[in-house]
Amino acid sequence: MITSPDNSQLKLIRKLARKKARDQAGLFVAEGEDLVEAARVSGWGPEVLLRAGEDVEPALLDRVSALGSGSRVIGVYRERWSEPGGQRSVYLHGVADPGNVGTIIRSAHALCDGPVLLGPGCADPYSPKAVRAAMGSIFARPPARARFAELPEWTVALDASAVPVLADQVTAMAPPVVLCVGGERNGLPDEVLRAAGRRARLPLRDGGPQSLNAAMAATIGLWELAHRMAGDA
Repeated sequence: MITSPDNSQLKLIRKLARKKARDQAGLFVAEGEDLVEAARVSGWGPEVLLRAGEDVEPALLDRVSALGSGSRVIGVYRERWSEPGGQRSVYLHGVADPGNVGTIIRSAHALCDGPVLLGPGCADPYSPKAVRAAMGSIFARPPARARFAELPEWTVALDASAVPVLADQVTAMAPPVVLCVGGERNGLPDEVLRAAGRRARLPLRDGGPQSLNAAMAATIGLWELAHRMAGDA
C-alpha cells in the first residue's frame, strides 16, 4: 500500500491536472467508481488504478483528488481520438468551457452515431471537469479533431440571428449531417456561418433569455436532428 505522498503514481496524478502535462504524456485522470467502471465496460485498461484503503492510504488519495469531497478510486488512462464519421455528429468551434464540452460529448453519445468533432478554441475534452461532465461517454465515444473545411456537405450552423428554426431545415437533408455549435459569448465565426449548408436558430420564448448554454443548445439541436432525420417529426 502507498504510504508516502512522494510516490511516483501520486505525483503523476497531480501532474496530469495540467493540460501541458496531459498533452505531453497523452494521459488523463478519471475519478470515482462510476467513471472507472464505465472505462472497464468500454474496454479501457488503466495505466494506473488506485483504490483508497487497498492501494493507497485514503488521506493521500484525497490529497491528489480534484473533487472537493475526495475520491475512493482514481484511474489514469491513455487518451484516444476517434475519426470523424457517422450519419449525425456535432462540430464545436470555440467552446472553451470544459463542462460544456463534456456535456456535449454525453449528449452526442445519446443522440448521434458519430463523435463530437472539436475545432479551434475548444476546451480539452480530457480535462478533469470535461471527463466528469461526460459521465463515462468519453470512454464509449471518444471525441475527434476536425476542421470545418473537412466536414461533409450538409452542415447546420446554430445561429441566433437566423430566421429559420432548426425543425424546418433538416427534412430535406441527406446524411451525413453535422450540427455546428459555437461558444456562448461569440457564437460561430463568420467564415463558418457563410460556408454552412444551413443556418438555423432554436425558437426561444418571447421575454425569455436571448440565448442558451452551449451544451443545452447542442443537446436540443441534436435531439431535433435525430427525430427529424428518423421521420418522427
